Amino acid sequence: MGAEEVENADLSDKALVSAIREVLASAQSGDTDQYNELVQLMYIKKKKSGDDAMAQPEVPDDVDVVAQRETLLKILSRSVACLDDVHHNHLLQLILGTRIWDHKPNVIYALLDLIISLATTSGKHLSSCLDTLVSNLRSQPRKLDNKMLEVLSRVHAALHKISYLVPLAPSILLPILAQSMPSVHDKARLQVVVPYVKNLLKLENSSIIGKVVGKDILMMVMGRFRDLDSEIECDDNLQNDSSLAMFDMELDVAVEGTLVSKLLDDLMVESFNHLKSCQDAGRLDEVFENLFESFENLILNTQKLKFSQFLMFYACSLDPENCGVKFASKLLEKFLSSNNNQVTRTNAVTYLASYLARANFLSASFVASMLKRLVDECADYCRTCNDDARPEVHQVFYSGCQAILYVLCFRMRSILEVPHFQSQLTPLESVLSHKLDPLRVCLSSVVSEFLIQAKACGLFIVSDAFIFDDLSESELSRALGGFFPFPWLLEKSNSLISPHFIKRSEVKKTYEQAEVTVYGDTDNEEDSDDDVDPDNEMNKMSITPKHSVMHETERLLKMPSRISPSTSPRESL
Repeated sequence: MGAEEVENADLSDKALVSAIREVLASAQSGDTDQYNELVQLMYIKKKKSGDDAMAQPEVPDDVDVVAQRETLLKILSRSVACLDDVHHNHLLQLILGTRIWDHKPNVIYALLDLIISLATTSGKHLSSCLDTLVSNLRSQPRKLDNKMLEVLSRVHAALHKISYLVPLAPSILLPILAQSMPSVHDKARLQVVVPYVKNLLKLENSSIIGKVVGKDILMMVMGRFRDLDSEIECDDNLQNDSSLAMFDMELDVAVEGTLVSKLLDDLMVESFNHLKSCQDAGRLDEVFENLFESFENLILNTQKLKFSQFLMFYACSLDPENCGVKFASKLLEKFLSSNNNQVTRTNAVTYLASYLARANFLSASFVASMLKRLVDECADYCRTCNDDARPEVHQVFYSGCQAILYVLCFRMRSILEVPHFQSQLTPLESVLSHKLDPLRVCLSSVVSEFLIQAKACGLFIVSDAFIFDDLSESELSRALGGFFPFPWLLEKSNSLISPHFIKRSEVKKTYEQAEVTVYGDTDNEEDSDDDVDPDNEMNKMSITPKHSVMHETERLLKMPSRISPSTSPRESL
């Protein structure tokens, strides 16, 4: 008994099950003729372009063959206890090595039911069944019609059902998911990373799988974001040129349309949509906590990242009063905690500065409260420190000062409109006049912009008490290692970020632009503006030693209004 029984529609289901079980039993006793006939029915037509499909001979995909295969799969689902790893190994390999996308939907559904039965009847097949389902997620066609979308939904339903019936399944599933993640170094398969990550996020949203390993899935996704992000390079010359200011770098400088940048852009869109669905489902707060842990472990201390951190930014934009406040508070806590190392504290406060400056969903009162904490911390540091300006020793302090100045470059107007907020910044004057000399150490582009706005709006009385030391500005600034990691240069996802992101062009300056006069050599100060080339003079921008802040501010007010753009992830936002 074998293929003939499967083809005989007159036999009852019970009789077919009994017949197939006899065939399986005969194979165990050494009689394999009928068993081999059944194996032939399991051969699946392989698409010639399907790299992940098992090498199998092509079989005509006619109605009879499809019906026979569907019937056999249904019978085997009721006979999994009779399958032996040794004597039926070939049959099991065909079942678990199947690329479901090469089948008709009815056959696929029967096959998925069989895989569920194999996984849940005996623990010895659980890992193999999970691996089969994940492999098919990874090898799904790039374009799915409505029928294939239903198949994809059935695959997820199979994983969900197995996880429900076998509580250990999600823990076994996790390393399989990680191993199947396309590598950034495998360019041939890298394009499948987008649908694969989309499937991972759907699993994260599962009430069973997500509850057990959702945090680990987000960590996995964030890790791939980081790896792709690191592959996108900025111009090293721009990155190392401290004379280029950050404030005019917006969306007019685009990342070259490489495969990696396009994939990262698509991944951003998928991830943002997932976060929005989490908000709609009322689980954004839970996801945010897991997402921050991924950010903390994978992003915070990784240099030169430009996009990955925007997963946090977008999550905060969806829930400003909860997630938005939490993110800033967690970063501030990391900066203030002496238990963290210097790199972590410095990076935390630079991310905080970028976030407070650029997130338009944060209220002026909240930004002011965060600034007060930073100002008070820096003021306390000054009261207990009598050292000279040494960036390598006081890096955390300088990074805090630079964060304050940077945020004020974007938020000064809104903060100073409320007298109470301005009074909270009073200690800042004593910090800037301290012998640690933060104005001389922080990035020149930040200091320059801050001084112009501070004088114009009367933040405090600028006096000759601020004296610069004879130190090399460029060396000090680079020793500080400050970076503002929120540029946005990806095309598709830009539409989702822009509504929440304060561009420099949108900031209303607190001063009127003075007549353009370049301050060059003292012998040539009376030269006409027509004789000056602003682009050449930009290279002379620096905070000049031996000049007071008042003199420096007056010089800065005469600078050209156009500042060259920078694409540096360390100096641009």
